[in-house]
Amino acid sequence: MRVSWDQALAWRLRRQFVDPQASGSVAEVVSRLCGVQAQVASAAETAIRLRQAAPETGEVARALADGTVIKTWAMRGTLHLLRSAEAPALLSLMARARPWARPAWQKAFGLTVADVDALTVAVAELLDGQVLSRDELVTAIVAEPRFSGLEQALRSGWGTVLKPLAWQGVLCYGPSRGNRVTFTAPASVVRGWPARPGPDPGQAGPAVVAAYLGAYGPATPAGFSAWMSRGSLRKTDVRSWFAALGPRVTEIDVDGDAAWLLTEHLDELAACPPARGVRLLGGFDQWVLGPGTDAVHILDAKHRTKVSKTSGWIAPLVLTSGRVAGTWELAGADLVVTMFPGARPPAARALAAEAAKVARATGLALPIVRVA
Repeated sequence: MRVSWDQALAWRLRRQFVDPQASGSVAEVVSRLCGVQAQVASAAETAIRLRQAAPETGEVARALADGTVIKTWAMRGTLHLLRSAEAPALLSLMARARPWARPAWQKAFGLTVADVDALTVAVAELLDGQVLSRDELVTAIVAEPRFSGLEQALRSGWGTVLKPLAWQGVLCYGPSRGNRVTFTAPASVVRGWPARPGPDPGQAGPAVVAAYLGAYGPATPAGFSAWMSRGSLRKTDVRSWFAALGPRVTEIDVDGDAAWLLTEHLDELAACPPARGVRLLGGFDQWVLGPGTDAVHILDAKHRTKVSKTSGWIAPLVLTSGRVAGTWELAGADLVVTMFPGARPPAARALAAEAAKVARATGLALPIVRVA
């Protein structure tokens, strides 16, 4: 089957609840997107609320409190909101990559694989039924002489030493204490959380691939691996997960590019007309994080640095027909749209309608739209 990228992007807009928006819960939106990056908490909430037809204030916090969603380090080592029922499978693939077994990681942090194993056991015991602030957790860890040299690394906001523990399912974020982060054990907040070592990656992998294709297809094994772990998964593993899906996936031609799609979605994609109009999405949005900012069918390479900025910052997006055609920012009472050179500014009425969605998603007053 041959389709165009215009059709594929229109299909993704539907699948990702961008156009039209969904009536689903926070957990349902997070599930469809295979997680929502939450390095910036407000960006994660905006990403979800822009996909809901009737977002409710505090709904993300309630989903975290009732355990239907957890916050933890996941894909690419970044903080994500994950649907709790699906988190063990996703995390098992990150654990499979085992970045802590690499010499460069061990040199940077002075830990061996055996040290990480011991730290995992120690933290699992400390967090069993407990919620500890970062300070409380680090103080308890470094009281053990073996880990006394880790204090600076453990207190780092990047959490690099704690990520292997999150991927092995013994640690996730707990409820905040004001502006202080806390940690707890996923098993303490999620009913039925599996005992270590968690799901077998050979079984979890095909399920995660299928979920990814359901939101970001048509896609390739390389694209999936880049989304999951920036390509650090073994290629043989990724290929085997795709192959294990058998007739559930079909290779198709997308404007000359070979890519995979769930077979159940073939007819829907083939019948999907190209999208029209403009959509505004926030910073760090899954629209570009899912396929990657180097996906030229979404973002022209010559404009990539306008979206993917220094220090890993991902700018808010202006989409026209599913492609990134500019960025936007809030400046006082204005929503300022900056189109890429050569891109036609959207109609004022369409931008005003999108600005109203942004206001509803962020809880801010309705902004005045200005095209720079």
